[in-house]
Amino acid sequence: EPGVVQVVIGEGYAGLVAYHRTRYGTQAIDKNDHSRLLDRFIPAPEVIEHHHVRIAAPADLVLRTARDLELLNSPLVRSVIRARELALGGKPDDRPHPNALVPQMQSIGWVVLAECAGREIALGAVTQPWDAAPVFRSVPAGDFPAFREPGYVKIAWTLRADPLGEHESMFHTETRVATTDPETRKRFRTYWSFVAPGVELIRLAMLRRLKRNAEKAFRTAAARS
Repeated sequence: EPGVVQVVIGEGYAGLVAYHRTRYGTQAIDKNDHSRLLDRFIPAPEVIEHHHVRIAAPADLVLRTARDLELLNSPLVRSVIRARELALGGKPDDRPHPNALVPQMQSIGWVVLAECAGREIALGAVTQPWDAAPVFRSVPAGDFPAFREPGYVKIAWTLRADPLGEHESMFHTETRVATTDPETRKRFRTYWSFVAPGVELIRLAMLRRLKRNAEKAFRTAAARS
């Protein structure tokens, strides 16, 4: 029955909120598999989100595909973003932006913090994400580690492709978060507890789309050669 389904979904979501609130600030960096680029910018994160997928395509092609991913074409991603807007009273961003992922993020304020050509790119920004229409403030790479202005959340994330052979790779996306003062930490912990399930869905949608696109591009290139 519809009512039963709604109750189950509601209870499941409440459980996820409690889970993310409880584990906030307790995650440890995986010393065997982590982004060394991010170590330079957020070495002691309060939140770590790390997802990966094996892809039958070379690492440089996978990273290039990830940078150009048109993530907003995903109905799931658009639904999650819209749900956040409705919950916080925000409005859609109607400004023109590039379609490709990295240029799109740069257009709203994210900066490239560091890059390893063909293997990894790290981006970062500071923001107040609980705002209905959050502004992503650009902070240069040289100033990012020491940024401590109260009231802000520092976020850095990477796209990374590790070669597993000539025609296969493991793609990783890792996000780290740190707040600039105790009061902001409390506020962000509450916010993160509620939005983390949606962020998880976006990451999974990204990995599925990336795997499909990269493997298709590699098959097409192989057939032409």
